[in-house]
Amino acid sequence: MQSDTARGTILFGHGSRDPLWRKPIEAVASHIQGIAPEIHVRCAYLELTVPDLPTTAAELSALGVTTITVVPMFLGVGRHARDDLPLLMAALQHSHPHIEFALRPAIGEETLMIELMARIALS
Repeated sequence: MQSDTARGTILFGHGSRDPLWRKPIEAVASHIQGIAPEIHVRCAYLELTVPDLPTTAAELSALGVTTITVVPMFLGVGRHARDDLPLLMAALQHSHPHIEFALRPAIGEETLMIELMARIALS
């Protein structure tokens, strides 16, 4: 069944000068694409790595996406997740009023992720 609403997910990471740093986030994006091909999934980064969040949201908007979920790929909730990300989200909503944005909690705060990390640590 085809939906009239095009959905997007942005995996949002900090970024790094090391090009290998982004591989795990890109692996998650690839996995999402494999299990939910109808979702437009992209990676975006706060600094030191491209693309940034505004560029990625504009790309999804150009594809006709009308709802975007932003998933902060942070284990801890530091200054970037607490202070910078809400400002970026407000700017996105202002720039793209036709898109419904949803901000998930940082991945490290998700109960399932905490359980998964504990199981991995115990294995």
